[in-house]
Amino acid sequence: MNWNNIITVYLKELKDSLRDRRTLISMIVVPTLIMPVIMFGVGTIMSKIMKQAQAEIVSVMVLGGTDSPGVVASLKADKKFRVVPESADYKQLISDKKIRVAVDIPAGFEPALMEGETQTVPLYYYEGELKSGIGVKALQDYFAALRDRTIEARLMERGVPATVIKPFVIKRQNVAPPEKVGGNAIGGFIPYLIIILCFTGAMYPAMDLTAGEKERGTMETLLCSPVRRINIVMGKFFMVLTASLTTVLLSLVSMGVSAGIGVMYFGSSTQAQGTQQALAAKAASGGTIPLIDPAGLIGVAALVLPVAILFAAMLLAISLFAKSYKEAQSYVSPLIIVVIMPAVIGLLPGVELNAKLALVPILNLSLVCKEMLSGVWHWDYISLIFGSSCLYAVIALMFCVRMFNRESVMFRA
Repeated sequence: MNWNNIITVYLKELKDSLRDRRTLISMIVVPTLIMPVIMFGVGTIMSKIMKQAQAEIVSVMVLGGTDSPGVVASLKADKKFRVVPESADYKQLISDKKIRVAVDIPAGFEPALMEGETQTVPLYYYEGELKSGIGVKALQDYFAALRDRTIEARLMERGVPATVIKPFVIKRQNVAPPEKVGGNAIGGFIPYLIIILCFTGAMYPAMDLTAGEKERGTMETLLCSPVRRINIVMGKFFMVLTASLTTVLLSLVSMGVSAGIGVMYFGSSTQAQGTQQALAAKAASGGTIPLIDPAGLIGVAALVLPVAILFAAMLLAISLFAKSYKEAQSYVSPLIIVVIMPAVIGLLPGVELNAKLALVPILNLSLVCKEMLSGVWHWDYISLIFGSSCLYAVIALMFCVRMFNRESVMFRA
C-alpha cells in the first residue's frame, strides 16, 4: 500500500462528499438535530399530551346503582368525573372513545357495604388507550378510597383503631449504586442509537463512492489512474469510515449539549421544580437517582471503532455490486433491519452478556455498552468482543478489497 496515494484518494473523495447534499444531511444535519428533536420536540409533545389527558374530566357511565344512591351521588359530586346517561351499548362507546370508562354497580351494593358483605365492582375500559387507562385508574382509586373509608367506619363502630388493618409498613430500599441504576434504565438505548447512526452515517457515502461513481461515469476515470486498486479502495474506505465516526461523534456531542441546555432551560420552571421534588422524595424514600458512568462513555467510544470499520467495509462492498445509486439503495436499505434487530434484542430485559453472545456482532456491543455505562467492566468479555469485532472488520475489509479487484463486479452489464 502507498499511503501517499491513499491520502490523495481520501482527500479527493472527502472533497466530493462535502459537496454532496445527501452526505452532508446524513453525516452532519441528522446527528446534530436528532437529539434536540428527541429531547425537546418529542418530549415536550408527550408531556403536553399526558398533561391534557390527565387534566380532562373523566367521562364515566354508571350501570345500575339505583339502590345505591349514596355511592352514585358521591361519584357525581367528585370533580374528577362526569357521569353520563346509561346506555346499553357502553362497550361500543368505550371502543369508539366517546366515553372513557364504565362502572357496573351491582344490585344491593350499598346495603351490602353496611352489612359487611363482599361485592365485585366491574370496571370497563379500553386497554392500551391512554385516556381510558387514566380514567380507569382514577375510578379504581375512587373505589379503593371508598373501601378504605368503609373499613375505617366499621372499625370505629366496634371501637377498634384503624391502624389494626396496617400492622406494619413495607419499605423498598435500593442497594445498587446510581451508575448501575442509570445504566440499566437508559444504558441500552445509547448504544442502540449509536449503532443506528453509525450505520446510516456510512450508508450514503458508501453508495455514492461506488454506485454513484458508476452512474456518473467517473469510476472508469479513477481506475485508469496509475494507482493500485488497493490504494483506491483504502482511500474510499477511510472516507466512509470518517463519515460514520463523524456522525457518531456529532450525535454524542449533540446529546451532551442538549442535556446541558435542557437542565439550564428547565432549571427554574415549575415542571422542573416538580421533577426535583419528585427526585428528592425518591431519594428520601430509599430510591436512587439514575446516573451514567462517564468512563463507560469512553469505553463505548472505543468499542464503536471496530463496528464502524465493519459497517464501512460491508456497505462499500455491497454498494459496489449495484450499477446505479437507486439500485444500491435497494440493496442497502433492508440491511437497516438486520442491524436494528440485534440492537433491539440487547434492549430486552433478561438478555445478559455471556461468552456466546460476546461473539455475536452488534448484539455484543449493545450488551457490553449497557454494562460499561452501569459501571460494570467485564474485561474478559470486553477483550473477546473487541477482538471478535476487529476480526469481523478485517474480514469485511478484505472482502471489500477483493470485490474491487473483480472486473465482473466493477463493470457489471
